[in-house]
Amino acid sequence: MGKKTWFVILAVLVIIVGGVTYAKASKRASTNTITIGSVTSDADIWRHLAKSDAAKRLKLNIKVKEFTDGLTLNKATAEGQVDVNAFQSYSYFQAFNQDSKDGKLVAIGTTYLEPLGIYSGKYKSVKDIPDGATIAIAKDQADEARGLKLLADAGLIKIASNFGALDGLEKVTSNPHHFKFKEIDDTTGGRLLNDNGVDAVLISNSVSQAAGLNVLKDAIYYEHINNHTRANVNILATAAKNKDNKTYQKLLTLYRDKASQKYITDKYHGTKTEVVKPLSYFEGVK
Repeated sequence: MGKKTWFVILAVLVIIVGGVTYAKASKRASTNTITIGSVTSDADIWRHLAKSDAAKRLKLNIKVKEFTDGLTLNKATAEGQVDVNAFQSYSYFQAFNQDSKDGKLVAIGTTYLEPLGIYSGKYKSVKDIPDGATIAIAKDQADEARGLKLLADAGLIKIASNFGALDGLEKVTSNPHHFKFKEIDDTTGGRLLNDNGVDAVLISNSVSQAAGLNVLKDAIYYEHINNHTRANVNILATAAKNKDNKTYQKLLTLYRDKASQKYITDKYHGTKTEVVKPLSYFEGVK
């Protein structure tokens, strides 16, 4: 063979080997590419973590897809449109799985607990809320149950002794102040603070953050961390088929990284308290 022939053969081999190497590298990269669905401040957190040094060390390529409501996000996760979601409490997750016809989710691990708060544009204390007042409360099962528990803790109503994480107004055993309850989409809570027809609003911390509120400073009453708030701990969730995905487990390592936690604490003024617990922590939660 002439020199030109050998040169052509060598060039072809280089291209083939290079193509195979690139394909393998691309495959490895794709297995570490995770689309995370999230909402409001949680989406901001994961956008930051996606660019962090910790994500690079873990070889995670994270894309964040922001949603405007939790139900749509859970359905998208169950259907595989996103890989993992980061926004919901364990009780919200339970409620979705109980009612879902779009597939089931599994929890990957715990992230944080942030207090649900009672806010009012009219009153400075829960004691000031008058008889017959209208209180806005989330309409979805899990958040409504959580809100009613908070109102009971504040001494405003009484609930059944067997009140569970998915129970509602039917389990209110005493409403001595004759409050009226207005069921709302939780994401609209911040806008109702100046609504003349509403006296108090229960707002989750992610939504209150988006409205420029700090639950520790602006709420007239808020949840305290104790054994009764286990169901309110937030989790990462994925479709049931991904329960053993080791790459998704790396997201917990990323979230719990010291630099990640410092960023979250500084940015959200301590309102997202890290919770590092095994999934067995939720055993017995109803």
